Amino acid sequence: MSVTTGLISGIDYDAMITQLMQVEANPQTLLKQKLAASQDDADAYRAVNTKFDALRSAAEALTKTATWASAKATSTSTDVVATAATNAPAGTSVTFAVTKLAQTHSMMTAGEWSNATASAASGGPSWPLTIKDGAGKTATIELPASGTLADAAAAINAAGLGVKASVVQLAGDRFRLQFTATTGGGAGVFSVTDATGVTGAGLVTTTQGQNATLDLGNGIMATSPTNTFADLVPGVTITVTKADPGSRTTVAVSSDPEAVATAVQALVTATNAVLSSIKGHTRTTTGSDAVLKGDSTLRSLTGRVLEAISTAIGGTSSAATAGLQLNRYGEVTFDKTKFLATLQSDPKLAQRLVNGTVATTGADQVAGTTDDTAAVQGVAQRLLELSQRVTDTVSGILTQKVKSEDDEAADLQVRIEDWDRRLELRKATLTAQFTAMETMLGTLQSQSSWLSSQISSLPRWSSSDS
Repeated sequence: MSVTTGLISGIDYDAMITQLMQVEANPQTLLKQKLAASQDDADAYRAVNTKFDALRSAAEALTKTATWASAKATSTSTDVVATAATNAPAGTSVTFAVTKLAQTHSMMTAGEWSNATASAASGGPSWPLTIKDGAGKTATIELPASGTLADAAAAINAAGLGVKASVVQLAGDRFRLQFTATTGGGAGVFSVTDATGVTGAGLVTTTQGQNATLDLGNGIMATSPTNTFADLVPGVTITVTKADPGSRTTVAVSSDPEAVATAVQALVTATNAVLSSIKGHTRTTTGSDAVLKGDSTLRSLTGRVLEAISTAIGGTSSAATAGLQLNRYGEVTFDKTKFLATLQSDPKLAQRLVNGTVATTGADQVAGTTDDTAAVQGVAQRLLELSQRVTDTVSGILTQKVKSEDDEAADLQVRIEDWDRRLELRKATLTAQFTAMETMLGTLQSQSSWLSSQISSLPRWSSSDS
């Protein structure tokens, strides 16, 4: 018998069992709701932790010497491009004239062929060819009489020299064999000697390999196999694009306060992102659906972030002097103009407010005495220390929160799966019970019918029979 509607009782067992199982599954439903809440909490903690990690990175950048020593390079010519690394010493410069640009040595056959499969021996130099590359390596390239232009290029390329060959098509029926050095500049210059022993026979030099050359004056020359000069000025890369012996160019290195201001702005942006993320996940206003509504840990972190900005540096100086302060909305603002002005007028103060100062030994040169100066944490160092305590992969405040929620979610998932098995067994039991009841009703109905038939078959007595 299938359990849908009982044939004997007329009861819809399917609907009844479904309703009963809904009641039986209430504990599991509550566990699923708790699991969803735990997963949402973990996701929220994770989102805030990600913002703190970005803050850690931005704060860490401002505690590095290279950030405060940012430099930029300028060039007096549009044909000379200069870029400075962060360690380039400000105040250095160099003046020069670009007398030559770097070129890669290349040659081409004087003769031409009608197609790439034409016999190489029918034009150009006589084979075999002896090639000596820029490194002094020599090889003789043999070619059978039937060898095509394409075969010739392949044979040269297989020789392992610092020279590569290719078939170039000048027009529909004009082909030549081209030789190109794999090394740029003068070091790549090669030679090709044909079977008659004549070097360069049947070939035309299309580009003479040479180094880029700068004339620094008084016979001092700087060369490079490419058009880029590294460390002609320490930490500066210079790229030349045009030779102009009669014009002199000056490349100079200066400090780059804009780069420092950009790093401070990145810190402010990351700080506000943390505050906004915490606010969004803990909002307690009417109708708020924040997952971590009123979470004390996150609200405490908000206070510590704001304290890192607002508390006086070294007990006397305010970060506002460097353009960093809080507004009435609980956000950090950055006055770039004010920061740049302070950085220019008093660079030590600007760096102290943001990056702090290290401990120093006093005039007696004895550490631990009364004339020593204690280390002072700047805004960046405070935020770095806080974000490290929050995001540490083992002991971080939010790391632990995420782990706790993940562990609880894993435990709830196991309990939910246990309930799946329990409910499956319970449904099987209910189904068996209703099936047994329907079977019993069928048996009782059969017995009732039998008894009725037996009673009907009994002899009937009447008064007339007496």
